[in-house]
Amino acid sequence: MKMAKRACTLEFKELAVKRVQDGQTLGRKGKELRLVEQALRNRVKAAAAGKLGGADGKVVTPQERELSRLRAETSGSSGSWKS
Repeated sequence: MKMAKRACTLEFKELAVKRVQDGQTLGRKGKELRLVEQALRNRVKAAAAGKLGGADGKVVTPQERELSRLRAETSGSSGSWKS
Protein backbone atom coordinates (compact mmCIF):
# COMPACT_ATOMS: atom_id res chain seq x y z
CA MET A 1 0.00 0.00 0.00
CA LYS A 2 1.29 3.46 -0.93
CA MET A 3 1.86 5.94 1.91
CA ALA A 4 0.07 9.27 1.78
CA LYS A 5 2.24 12.27 0.99
CA ARG A 6 2.76 14.44 4.05
CA ALA A 7 2.56 18.21 3.65
CA CYS A 8 5.34 20.02 5.51
CA THR A 9 5.54 23.67 6.36
CA LEU A 10 8.32 25.79 4.97
CA GLU A 11 9.72 26.25 8.47
CA PHE A 12 9.94 22.47 8.94
CA LYS A 13 11.74 22.09 5.62
CA GLU A 14 14.15 24.92 6.44
CA LEU A 15 14.93 23.42 9.83
CA ALA A 16 15.68 20.03 8.26
CA VAL A 17 17.93 21.61 5.62
CA LYS A 18 19.75 23.71 8.23
CA ARG A 19 20.49 20.68 10.37
CA VAL A 20 21.95 18.83 7.39
CA GLN A 21 24.00 21.90 6.45
CA ASP A 22 25.25 22.06 10.05
CA GLY A 23 26.89 18.68 9.53
CA GLN A 24 24.28 16.11 10.50
CA THR A 25 23.98 13.24 8.04
CA LEU A 26 21.02 12.88 5.70
CA GLY A 27 20.23 9.39 6.95
CA ARG A 28 20.30 10.29 10.64
CA LYS A 29 18.35 13.51 10.22
CA GLY A 30 15.84 11.82 7.91
CA LYS A 31 15.11 9.15 10.53
CA GLU A 32 14.75 11.74 13.29
CA LEU A 33 12.33 13.82 11.23
CA ARG A 34 10.58 10.76 9.76
CA LEU A 35 11.56 11.71 6.22
CA VAL A 36 12.81 9.53 3.40
CA GLU A 37 16.49 10.29 2.85
CA GLN A 38 15.89 11.16 -0.82
CA ALA A 39 13.18 13.66 0.11
CA LEU A 40 15.59 15.38 2.46
CA ARG A 41 18.31 15.34 -0.21
CA ASN A 42 15.86 16.96 -2.66
CA ARG A 43 15.05 19.68 -0.13
CA VAL A 44 18.73 20.45 0.42
CA LYS A 45 19.21 20.77 -3.35
CA ALA A 46 16.08 22.92 -3.70
CA ALA A 47 17.24 25.21 -0.89
CA ALA A 48 20.64 25.63 -2.52
CA ALA A 49 18.92 26.57 -5.79
CA GLY A 50 16.54 28.98 -4.02
CA LYS A 51 13.51 26.86 -4.87
CA LEU A 52 12.46 25.44 -1.51
CA GLY A 53 8.67 25.62 -1.38
CA GLY A 54 6.21 25.45 1.48
CA ALA A 55 3.28 23.06 1.88
CA ASP A 56 1.27 25.09 -0.61
CA GLY A 57 3.94 24.58 -3.28
CA LYS A 58 4.85 28.26 -3.37
CA VAL A 59 8.47 28.83 -4.35
CA VAL A 60 10.27 30.92 -1.75
CA THR A 61 13.17 33.21 -2.55
CA PRO A 62 16.41 33.04 -0.53
CA GLN A 63 15.54 36.45 0.98
CA GLU A 64 12.14 35.17 2.15
CA ARG A 65 13.80 32.07 3.60
CA GLU A 66 16.28 34.20 5.52
CA LEU A 67 13.47 36.39 6.91
CA SER A 68 11.58 33.27 7.95
CA ARG A 69 14.70 31.85 9.62
CA LEU A 70 15.32 35.09 11.52
CA ARG A 71 11.68 35.18 12.66
CA ALA A 72 11.93 31.59 13.86
CA GLU A 73 15.14 32.35 15.76
CA THR A 74 13.69 35.39 17.51
CA SER A 75 10.35 33.76 18.34
CA GLY A 76 11.98 30.53 19.54
CA SER A 77 14.60 32.19 21.72
CA SER A 78 14.05 29.61 24.47
CA GLY A 79 16.17 27.24 22.35
CA SER A 80 13.93 24.25 23.03
CA TRP A 81 13.91 23.16 19.36
CA LYS A 82 17.62 23.55 18.81
CA SER A 83 20.00 20.68 19.41
